[in-house]
Amino acid sequence: MRTYHCFWLLFWAGQPHQSFLTSLSKRTSGFPEKGKVLVLSGNSRRELSRSKRSWMWNQFFLLEEYTGTDYQYVGKLHSDQDKGDGSLKYILSGDGAGDLFIINENTGDIQATKRLDREEKPVYILRAQAINRRTGRPVEPESEFIIKIHDINDNEPMFTKDVYNASIPEMSDVGTFVVQVTATDADDPTYGNSAKVVYSILQGQPYFSVESETGIIKTALLNMDRENREQYQVVIQAKDMGGQMGGLSGTTTVNITLTDVNDNPPRFPQSTYQFRAPESTPPDSPIGRIKANDADVDENAEIEYSITEGDGYDMFGITTDKDTQEGIITVKKALDFENKNLYILKVEATNTHVDPRFLYLGPFKDSATVRIQVEDVDEPPVFSRPAYIIEVKEDVPINSVIGTVTAQDPDAAKNPVKYSVDRHTDMDRVFNINSGNGSIFTSKSLDRETLLWHNITVIAAEINNPKQSSRVPVFIKVLDVNDNAPEFAMFYETFVCENAKAEQLIQTLSAVDKDDSYSGHQFSFSLAPEAASSSNFTLQDNRDNTAGIFTRKTRYNRHEMSTYLLPVVISDNDYPIQSSTETVTIRVCACDHRGKMLSCNAEALIHPTGLSTGALIAILLCIIILLVTVVLFAALRRQRKKEPLIISKEDIRDNIVSYNDEGGGEEDTQAFDIGTLRNPEAIDDNKLRRDIVPETLFMPRRTATARDNTDVRDFINQRLKENDTDPAAPPYDSLATYAYEGNGSVAESLSSLESVTTDGDQDYDYLSDWGPRFKKLADMYGTMDSDKDS
Repeated sequence: MRTYHCFWLLFWAGQPHQSFLTSLSKRTSGFPEKGKVLVLSGNSRRELSRSKRSWMWNQFFLLEEYTGTDYQYVGKLHSDQDKGDGSLKYILSGDGAGDLFIINENTGDIQATKRLDREEKPVYILRAQAINRRTGRPVEPESEFIIKIHDINDNEPMFTKDVYNASIPEMSDVGTFVVQVTATDADDPTYGNSAKVVYSILQGQPYFSVESETGIIKTALLNMDRENREQYQVVIQAKDMGGQMGGLSGTTTVNITLTDVNDNPPRFPQSTYQFRAPESTPPDSPIGRIKANDADVDENAEIEYSITEGDGYDMFGITTDKDTQEGIITVKKALDFENKNLYILKVEATNTHVDPRFLYLGPFKDSATVRIQVEDVDEPPVFSRPAYIIEVKEDVPINSVIGTVTAQDPDAAKNPVKYSVDRHTDMDRVFNINSGNGSIFTSKSLDRETLLWHNITVIAAEINNPKQSSRVPVFIKVLDVNDNAPEFAMFYETFVCENAKAEQLIQTLSAVDKDDSYSGHQFSFSLAPEAASSSNFTLQDNRDNTAGIFTRKTRYNRHEMSTYLLPVVISDNDYPIQSSTETVTIRVCACDHRGKMLSCNAEALIHPTGLSTGALIAILLCIIILLVTVVLFAALRRQRKKEPLIISKEDIRDNIVSYNDEGGGEEDTQAFDIGTLRNPEAIDDNKLRRDIVPETLFMPRRTATARDNTDVRDFINQRLKENDTDPAAPPYDSLATYAYEGNGSVAESLSSLESVTTDGDQDYDYLSDWGPRFKKLADMYGTMDSDKDS
């Protein structure tokens, strides 16, 4: 290791002094006393006289990464006032003072205690001072000096990225820029060649090259094709010391991808394609797919298909599936095997994005031939029209033919066709059809005023194959004939005042007609012949489909005649003429002088019948009160608390439970067993009463088991005594009925269970002696004996 001790830090008055040190870096004013000097030297020290003294410092230099065992010597501080008697003390402060750098306070020697790394800190700035050890006062002013760390080549070049990724278009020219890599060296670039980096390529030749000084990677081979190879891995080395031997190096990997360009045209893998399509294929239905292969990818492989020529140019179409880049052939019009069964098309596939740079490679399109064979299918009959419109007059007689529909089998076999009416469209069966020739006729009378249009559906089916059928709508319009007489537009009921004057208008009449009139209705009004001469009123036709009723005399008397019925004849002008006689009711009423009706026999004309407002309000209030009462009663019943069956101790009642359960007869083995009474232990003791809530729960007492020969009467008496003394027993009498015959029955047992076990036959003749009540039983058993004998 080299240490620089060959420089003096001197204070000069002004004239230059020859020195082998670097130029002075700083001047500071000192004490204006007699000339003194502080010499810092590695191997010598000398005093120079000057008129004005001050500190003058330069730089110390240390090599980094010192590997010695002792402290690294830096330099020496010395004051000309130091007599060597130990009266002065040297003090060091600043960067690393006392830690990295120490000073001998007696001699002024400076040493570095640790290995220094220039990459961590290249310069240290310290301050030195000499003080009087006894007084502590400085004998020299404090000044700064610099310790600069000299660099060694201890850092290899480092790339800014571990892995670089780059891409270039395929077929690029030689020298095309790919990417620039950059490596940095932490060593000092101003000292030697430690930080001078040179780039070279270790892997990736002959496809790529790198500029040694800039790190720019370029293509080195012409016409690199992505379809042959898409990925390349290039290894770049960066070496310091200008690439000389002994320099440190680092490497990085560059992944280079060739991007696609449209340099490949589409190509069909075969020149001819064949498809089959049934003639029943509906329009816009696909019948097949074709695909041209393109070695390119993404948008460069997008293909547009088209039909350029062929006899099926207008019958078929082709579209492009954007996901699979296939051409989908579809039917544009209905096919007919009987007319044409083979179509030949020419289909062309063209790239949609063509790169002009590669047009020299040839046209970016290809063509193929498509043959489509139409297959015959059993087709349903075809009607001559898509819909039929038939007009018929409403007075047409029943079973009259009103029109005909026609359908034929389009197949070559020309199978016969039968016709029928879809009854879902003619629920009233107004029409029918001849199944052989398709003529439609009426089966009921028509009425235009009831229904103007009848929309039915006719079905044509093959006789040999009824499943092959087709439908056609038939719209039947009913034409009008003058078959309805005109009538009043409303019911007319009017009045005439007793004091009416002659020729006074009392009512205007109008009429309507259900029939339709192309030129407009024209009605004529007149009085009926029987009332024309004797009527007290006259009728005037206004010739505008209205008429007026006028009085013929001056006064009317309601006591003599309270009501007049005036017959009016209304006629139309259509053919045939239709007329009707309508009646106008005229009541005679008393009126005031202004003609306002006061009273007459027809009170309904002026006074509406019904209840008064007060009566309606009273009825409504009664209904509301009744509803409120019902609601409150229901609410009280829901809120009523559940009370025990026995409210007080005085409430003693008999509790008789009747089940009305009929026994199962002799074969009923699940009937009540009297043995339960004889064995109280079989009773469930854990069940509590539900009708009351006892304050204290008593455990039921166990009773002795009764003997099998104990009489039921004695048994019940014993249980009665026990319940009377039982505090948990209910406080009312409970009646339990046991259907038990007991001992000593005169009739003995009538059961046939015991009789079955006997070996001999039973004689039932004694039943005849028991009287008429047992006559039926005697006849039954007597008959059984007779059957056995026979």
